[in-house]
Amino acid sequence: MGRTFSALIPNLWRRVEEDDVFGLAAQLAYFFLLSLFPLLIFLVSLVPFLPITQQDILNVVRDFAPGETMKLIETNINEITQRNGTLLSFGIIATIWSASNGINAVVKAFNKAYDVKETRHFIIARGMAILLTFAMIFVFVLALLLPVFGRQIGLFISSEFGLSGQFLAIWNMVRWLGSPFILFVVFTGLYWIAPNKKLTCISAVPGAIFATVGWVLSSLAFSYYVSSFGNFSAYGSIGAIIVLMIWFYISGIIIILGGEINAINSKINKEDC
Repeated sequence: MGRTFSALIPNLWRRVEEDDVFGLAAQLAYFFLLSLFPLLIFLVSLVPFLPITQQDILNVVRDFAPGETMKLIETNINEITQRNGTLLSFGIIATIWSASNGINAVVKAFNKAYDVKETRHFIIARGMAILLTFAMIFVFVLALLLPVFGRQIGLFISSEFGLSGQFLAIWNMVRWLGSPFILFVVFTGLYWIAPNKKLTCISAVPGAIFATVGWVLSSLAFSYYVSSFGNFSAYGSIGAIIVLMIWFYISGIIIILGGEINAINSKINKEDC
């Protein structure tokens, strides 16, 4: 364990330079921006079929997104939904296309981390990207439904077994930890399936833990900085775009570093064997 950690840091620093992590993160930020609004439009289009509201969807984004960006996101989503009530088909097509391009950029970054080339057929690679896109949409919807059904489950258990209000307080705290856990599951699946290399699920866990913790902490820290010290409002409406792109850029760096950690860990374990 000690040898692995001591070898990880210098190798990771070298890989950051060799694999152009910051350049690839910029590509991811661009595709994240293209994917954001189609994804939100698609999710908002599902609201009539789910026991959630449009505000529930935006609240999930608000938990992590820098405050400056929420006004931009809410304004655009409200304008689009008011102008066009038949968004589901457009949302599906736009989300699949833009998000699968984002997944392809992630695949490229992970393949570079493992020093492998993309040999899968275009149809297979694109199909995998589309399946991962649908999987992420499903997980996102699940994350939205958890607070709704989690509350009902807690109330049922409390009334059925005659538990105190303290139980409900603990239950509410535990169920809100569901979002980071779901995020961990998403990252694990991404690190396991995306690279063009045969991997075990357990080998994807170190990077998934790093990405989950790193993304949550960096998002909260950046959000705090923007609200407390940043003066992006001086740039007018473009300030929100700047904040959004910086947040996506940081997120891209975290995701790619998770893949690099898995690749380095895999190489160290192979040498040990």
